[in-house]
Amino acid sequence: MPAPKALRPFIHREYRVLIAALAISIFGSGMWAVAMVYQVIHLGGGPLELSLVAAAGSVGLVAFVLAGGIAADRVPQRRLIIAVEGANLAVIAAISGLAMAGWLQLWHVAAGAFVLGVGAAFFFPAYSAILPRILPAEDLLAANGMEGTMRPVLQQAAGPAVAGILVAALSPSLAVTGVAACHLLAFIVLNFLGQHALATPPAEAGHEDGQLKSSFMQDLREGVSYTIRTPWLLWTLIWACISVLFLIGPIEVLLPFLVRDQLGGDSSMFGFLLAVMGVGAALGSLVTASLRLPRRYLTVMMVSWGVGSLPIAAVGLMDNFWLIAAALFIWGATGSVGMVIWGTLLQRRVPPHLLGRISSLDFFVSLALMPVSMALAGPAAEVLPIWLIFLVAGVVCPIMAVIASAAAGMPRDELAHPLDAAPEAAVS
Repeated sequence: MPAPKALRPFIHREYRVLIAALAISIFGSGMWAVAMVYQVIHLGGGPLELSLVAAAGSVGLVAFVLAGGIAADRVPQRRLIIAVEGANLAVIAAISGLAMAGWLQLWHVAAGAFVLGVGAAFFFPAYSAILPRILPAEDLLAANGMEGTMRPVLQQAAGPAVAGILVAALSPSLAVTGVAACHLLAFIVLNFLGQHALATPPAEAGHEDGQLKSSFMQDLREGVSYTIRTPWLLWTLIWACISVLFLIGPIEVLLPFLVRDQLGGDSSMFGFLLAVMGVGAALGSLVTASLRLPRRYLTVMMVSWGVGSLPIAAVGLMDNFWLIAAALFIWGATGSVGMVIWGTLLQRRVPPHLLGRISSLDFFVSLALMPVSMALAGPAAEVLPIWLIFLVAGVVCPIMAVIASAAAGMPRDELAHPLDAAPEAAVS
C-alpha cells in the first residue's frame, strides 16, 4: 500500500534523519524563546533589557543571512548544518553552565542570542538547498508542508509550553539546560546524515575544479541579478516586502490593544488568538503537503496569499472574539499554503548552484522590513484609528497580489514551465 503523499518523504533515510534533527532543534528554539525571557528577568532585567537581547538575535539573523546563502552555495550543506548545530550547542551549553555557576550576566545572554541568530542565518538557506539533493522533486511539496506543519506546533506551542513548566517548577537555568540538551540531541542525529551529502555543491560559472574564484560580492551580485531577470521571483519578493510592511506591525503590535479595547480581553485571549493562527498555519501546511503541486502553482500561491489577507481588513471592525479568531485562522492557513508552494517552487525552478543565495534573499527581504513594520505601527495608531490600519493592510495585500501576478505574467509562466508532471531542471 503506497504511503500517503504527506508521508512520502519519510521513505528516504536522509530525510528522516534531517527532519528528526530539525524537529528537535525547532523544539529547542521554542523552549529558548521562553527560557531566555525568564533568564533575563531572573538576572534583574526589565523590558528594555529583554528588548536588547531579542534585538541581538534579530540583528545576527538579518546581518548574516545573505552570507549564509552564499555559504550554502559554496560549502557542502551537510557540513554547514552540522557546524551550525554544534555552534548552537556550544552557546547554549555555555549560558547554561554560567547560569548554574552563578556567573551569568545579561551581556552573556545577549551575545548568545546574537550567535544563535547568526546560526539561523546559515542553517535555513543550507536546509533549503540540501532538500532537493536528498529528495526527488515530486516529494518536495510534501517535505515543505511537513516543515510548515511542524514549526507552529513545536516552536510556537510545545517548546514554549515545556519551557514554561520547567521555569515554574525548577528554574530558568534548568530550562536553558533543557534547550542545550535539545541541541545536543539534534547535533548527534545530524551526524547520521549520509556522507554522500558531503559532496561539494554543484559547480557554477567561475568555479573550476572545486576552486572558488568568485568573491562574496560577485556571488551576491549573481543572486541579485538572477532575481531581477526572473519576473515570477522578483515580483513575488516585491509582494512579500509590501505584505510584511503592512501586515506584521498590525498583527504583532496593534492586535493586543484591539483585544483589550474591542473585546475587553487580556494577554491570555491574545495568546489564544495567536495559537488559533498557528493551528491554521499547521493545518494549511499539512493539507498542502497531502496534495499534488497545483498545475497553476503561481496562481494558487498568489490567490492564497491575496484572498487570505482579506479577512484581516475586517479584524479592526469586529467586536466578536470568534469572528476575529476565524479571520486569523484563515490568514494563518492560507499564508502557509502559499509558503509551502513557494518553498517548493524555489527548489524546483531555481538553479541548484543559486538556491542558497535565492533562499537567503527571500529570507532577507522578509526579515528586513519586519522591524520597520513594527516600528511604524505604533506611531500610525497615534494618528489613525486601529480599524483603518487593519482595513488598509487587508486591502493592499490582495491588490498587490493581482498587480504582481499581472506584472510577472504568472499565468503564462506557470503554463510554460509545468511542474506537476516530470521534474524540471534549472528553469528560470
